[in-house]
Order: sequence, then structure tokens, then C-alpha cells
Amino acid sequence: MADIITDETIEYVGILAKLELSEREKEQAKKDMSSMLDYIDKLNELNTDGVEPMSHVFPVNNVFREDVVVNGDEREKILKNAPAAKEGSFKVPKTVE
Repeated sequence: MADIITDETIEYVGILAKLELSEREKEQAKKDMSSMLDYIDKLNELNTDGVEPMSHVFPVNNVFREDVVVNGDEREKILKNAPAAKEGSFKVPKTVE
């Protein structure tokens, strides 16, 4: 499969990535892409019957914590730090005309 990497492919990928590659860099990229495809071919030879697809190597359960309000009644205390307050909110200078 690695033999499908042509000079045109490298040129196209360079355009997509907005890279200006020298001839030496193009040849190196061609070798690198070919070796990646060879490795993928080797992986495709593995017997994966009975192996379930997964999105992570380790099992991932709900990693989000419960959303609990812990400082909900501190508005007055917080507004004491404000340079200016109006109707229970921070008052800031107008920025848009």
C-alpha cells in the first residue's frame, strides 16, 4: 500500500498543509508516509475477531463531578469587592456605542 505515495500526493498534502517543502523534504515526507502506510498494513494483518472497538485504552466512566453550588448565597460578599455595583450586579463602563 505504501507504493501509492506519489510526488503528486506529497505536493497535494503540502498545499493542504500550506507548507513549502524542498525536494529533500518532499523525499523524506514520501519515505515517512510510506513507512506509516506499511505499519498500517501490518496492523491490518492482525486477527481482531471478537475484539470490541474502543475509544480509550483504559475504561472511562463518567469523569464529570456532580454540579453542586457551594457558594450560592455570597452575592453581597462578592459585590463588596466591586468598584461599582447596580441592582445586585457588577457595574462596568459601557464599551459599545
